[in-house]
Amino acid sequence: MSSYILGIDVGTTSVKAVLLETGSRSVIASHTLPTASDIIDSTGLKVSTTLLNKTVEVISVNPDDVSTQAKEQHTGRIIDTLNRCIGSLPRGKLQHVAGIGLSGQMHGVLFWKGKDGCDWSNGDFFTPKDASQLITWQDGRCSSDFLSSLPQPESHISVSTGFGCATIFWYMRHRPEFLVDFTAAGTIQDYVVSMLCGLNGCVMTPQNAAGWGFFNTSTNQWNMDILKKAGFPLHLLPRCIPSGGFAGQTWSDWHGVPAGTPVGAALGDFQGSVYSCMSARTDAVLNISTSAQLTFAMPANFTPPDCPQPASSISYVPYFKDSYLAVAASLNGGNVLATFVETLTAWLKELDVELSESCLYEKLIHCGLSQETSDLRVSPTLLGERHDPLRLGQIANISTSNLSLGHLTRALCRGVLDNITSMMPVERLQQAGIRRIVSSGSAVVRNQVLRQEVERAFPLAVEYGQNADSAVGVAMVISDWL
Repeated sequence: MSSYILGIDVGTTSVKAVLLETGSRSVIASHTLPTASDIIDSTGLKVSTTLLNKTVEVISVNPDDVSTQAKEQHTGRIIDTLNRCIGSLPRGKLQHVAGIGLSGQMHGVLFWKGKDGCDWSNGDFFTPKDASQLITWQDGRCSSDFLSSLPQPESHISVSTGFGCATIFWYMRHRPEFLVDFTAAGTIQDYVVSMLCGLNGCVMTPQNAAGWGFFNTSTNQWNMDILKKAGFPLHLLPRCIPSGGFAGQTWSDWHGVPAGTPVGAALGDFQGSVYSCMSARTDAVLNISTSAQLTFAMPANFTPPDCPQPASSISYVPYFKDSYLAVAASLNGGNVLATFVETLTAWLKELDVELSESCLYEKLIHCGLSQETSDLRVSPTLLGERHDPLRLGQIANISTSNLSLGHLTRALCRGVLDNITSMMPVERLQQAGIRRIVSSGSAVVRNQVLRQEVERAFPLAVEYGQNADSAVGVAMVISDWL
């Protein structure tokens, strides 16, 4: 009888679950559902929502927080989506799951009351009165002035708004009463691990802890002295175990998954995605979907800088076994192309011409393919970059001969690649011994012009087809560690 690994990615917009057969390491079942969990309207301390056909009230932020760019999601809706997603997988195969792996966004935070305070005995593993909303990585309430008032971390990673520790500091100053009743905090994927294992606190990997701030990845320890001096609620800090380690076992049956099934401590979605398609240390992974990332594995003896390097276009994130990934993470990827299509659609509408965005996108690709080269130059940094937030987009070298849609589409696609390779030059990859680019992402899959520009940008072998998938990646991790 075959056995399987259940891999789960709890994303910002959707939940994905896969069943990986342990012998062949092939995905034999997969299901994805949107969470539809964003909180758009807040009119009080509690928000009503429907979970499993029941109306409940869940803890929410003060309505005044919404005006300070708070970004929150209904935790209950996410858990409801998770249960529906797992319930859609073949129950007969779920009964033969040998391990569970989870991933999600590293920077968000939610609070709960631990096993002793939460009733996780019901079938959906969620008690809304005992858990807060998920404050996502997109949360913007920590202004630059607020962040500059925080103590300097003993870490190579700068603290940004949306980071777990920064958010907790914000609540300390603005709503300290909010934190009083909670005994545990973590990311949404950490919360799911705690529920499945019936943990009283939170177990976290360095991959997620680094995304919280005030965590030293060289020593794998929180900045306890710094945080204690600042009055930080130290009891909310999760207990850290190695990435790839196990947090515990399922304490009851879950959609057919037997009680006693090993559950891995939750990983970062980026690291899970890389693990799914980086088959050799000589590979670099280029992912272009909404945004764009180019990454490769650093040598085993690499140690990151002693302090944050906010002006650097390359960051170093923890991977496995005390190793690191070098990452150029651009804010500008497929979203730039989508903005171009949305803009053209709006212009056409002003001219009383109706054309769907999907149809227009296909026509633009056709125009781009007919224009093999262009001397038009587009710098598509519409959203700036983390290391250069004030940088805006530019168009240069305009002439009467290069204003066609073919020229513009070709130049825009090349500009996306020029931007990411300016952040991580090809020479840097070659010096690191990189021999192959593994390219993935929805924008690359959909856009042949972009694929052509990928191949022009890198004088290395480029391989497609191994799509970066965090749910698959965490399942592979658990399979390798069992």
